[in-house]
Amino acid sequence: MRLPVLGLIALGLPGAASAQEISLRLPVACEIGRTCFIQHYLDHDPTPEARDHQCGTLTYDGHDGIDFRVPTTAAMRAGVDVIAAADGKVLRTRDGLEDISITGRGRENVENTECGNGALVDHGNGWQTQYCHLAKGSLAVKPGDTLRAGDRIGRIGLSGMTEFPHLHFTVRKDGQVIDPFTSGPATQACGMKQMASLWEPTTLHRLGYEAGSVLNKGFAPGPVTMEAVESGTAEQNIPTTASPALVAYVRAIGLRGGDVQTLTLFDSDGKPVAQNKTPPLDRNKAQWMTFAGFRPPPGGFRPGLYRAIYRVEREGKPAIEQAFGIALRP
Repeated sequence: MRLPVLGLIALGLPGAASAQEISLRLPVACEIGRTCFIQHYLDHDPTPEARDHQCGTLTYDGHDGIDFRVPTTAAMRAGVDVIAAADGKVLRTRDGLEDISITGRGRENVENTECGNGALVDHGNGWQTQYCHLAKGSLAVKPGDTLRAGDRIGRIGLSGMTEFPHLHFTVRKDGQVIDPFTSGPATQACGMKQMASLWEPTTLHRLGYEAGSVLNKGFAPGPVTMEAVESGTAEQNIPTTASPALVAYVRAIGLRGGDVQTLTLFDSDGKPVAQNKTPPLDRNKAQWMTFAGFRPPPGGFRPGLYRAIYRVEREGKPAIEQAFGIALRP
């Protein structure tokens, strides 16, 4: 979705971007692929379909920014800083909106405040960056402030029109949305030859394109809900040798229609004891959870290392693979 600029329209003449005019650093203080993830890129498809800059499916229709998400609301509450991507001057800010998912409360409740708490920063020569969905009370800047790249703006939150805690980061040149991965406008078709990225080289290296990722993984002593994983409480319920079950769970993002997921659980001897192989997905999925588990033998689980391996097969080839384990103790 194209978010308004903190309730105002950015005016300017559309024009081609020049990679020499601005250089961007990562706007979040986290480790991509471990403590935060890119959930969505810009949409480069003008039709009701959606394609990211790599012609992949990690976007949705009309999306005009990059969504840097944290894996749980517990991680959000612990605090993940949003930082200035480049030197600039703060034009506008908003704070005071609650950190509440729009799930169950309706989009009409965030009309005209879709960006939530946020900031708009001017970098000169027509360049602006916008930071949306910041946590209530976290804004560390005000209009007129001069920023250096890396200065703290606020923290990742859940304000505005969002279902998960993240930073929605948008780049504009003369009022036109620009994709920092391509230096071109969002209207440019995916897969075309692009100019140099707007990201600093070290940042671009950290932002390698991943066509799907494991957002959460772990073990539980029984059934796991999406709510428990999202809140972070699932990872606090640690199984022991006396637990009534051992369940491995995975929440993945960026899955595609046709993907086949396999989650296999191994006992302390390395023997497979449970497996869940899902049918091919009927369509693209922003996120998906899968489980595999088993009950203890008589006398309970033996102490030791239990492992799980999660694999995604896409068009007959491996697309995602991740192994994880837990040492069961009395």
